[in-house]
Amino acid sequence: MSKFAKGKKKGNNPAINTASLPDIVFMLLFFFMVVTKLRDSELMVKVSTPFATQLTKLEDKSLVNYIYVGRPVEKYRSTYGTKPRIQLGDKFANVGEIPIFLERFRVKIAEVQRPKITSSLRVDGDVTMGIVQDVKTELRKGNQLKINYSAKKKPDL
Repeated sequence: MSKFAKGKKKGNNPAINTASLPDIVFMLLFFFMVVTKLRDSELMVKVSTPFATQLTKLEDKSLVNYIYVGRPVEKYRSTYGTKPRIQLGDKFANVGEIPIFLERFRVKIAEVQRPKITSSLRVDGDVTMGIVQDVKTELRKGNQLKINYSAKKKPDL
């Protein structure tokens, strides 16, 4: 008897080598961890933006700083009450802190792109215009003249 079989079938394929599969999976996992940007801040105020008919999208969202105005969510009502508040980044702020917030944002942006910075006001529909006017005044004092109001598209009926 010989050790080698003479009549091998030609239909058998060798098994696929899966030794590099864990390397590929970890490489993909690492890639998605690096390129994914998580939300910068938790929304601490209730913002239900009003509806609008003529909307335009912001072109470069990395050049937008968001200012939220609304009543604190249930989690923060015991501490901050129910009056409308301003949220800058991830904390509640007073109107006087807006220029400092703007300057911190400007420092992170390249000098060539600084004129393109836009402040987006996300204001709850139930908030009075008094606090919004105060925010706009502080934005003017901080030399931030490009302002955007966030709104939802009006549903077609």
